[in-house]
Amino acid sequence: MKYTILSFLFLITMCEKDDDQSSCLKEPSSPDVACIEIYEPVCGCNDITYSNTCYATVSGVLTWTEGECPD
Repeated sequence: MKYTILSFLFLITMCEKDDDQSSCLKEPSSPDVACIEIYEPVCGCNDITYSNTCYATVSGVLTWTEGECPD
């Protein structure tokens, strides 16, 4: 019985583990969305540099920081 409870708790813990990138990304938007061509780079939570916040949002990125991603 003790092993059953421990196994159950372990499974619950593993299922609730959140991957940083999966929690900062969503399904990309429609490809019909148009973004302005102003270069104001942002670094997405997935460590990809986007031209501006519009491109990051269209790509499904939920959080970013201003500036290019470090190499």
